[in-house]
Amino acid sequence: MTKQSPTSLQFYDHAVTDLIMEKYGYTRMDALRSFVGSHTHAMLEDAENGMTAFGAAGVFDIWESEMVTGDPRNSIYIRGE
Repeated sequence: MTKQSPTSLQFYDHAVTDLIMEKYGYTRMDALRSFVGSHTHAMLEDAENGMTAFGAAGVFDIWESEMVTGDPRNSIYIRGE
């Protein structure tokens, strides 16, 4: 496993947390906890997965799919539909 750079992770942590706060009204800490503790974030940490190709909105969608279905792979970004 090749780790994503700390700078890249920091960008996604901030951007996706902002999207979670905006849509769901979470506090910053609750949004960050939810994102960082998710399988989506674990996938993002592994640079070999290529998650950064989706951008922050795509990663947010993958996280949201995980929260709804329990599996981030149910996102259209990963399924490729």
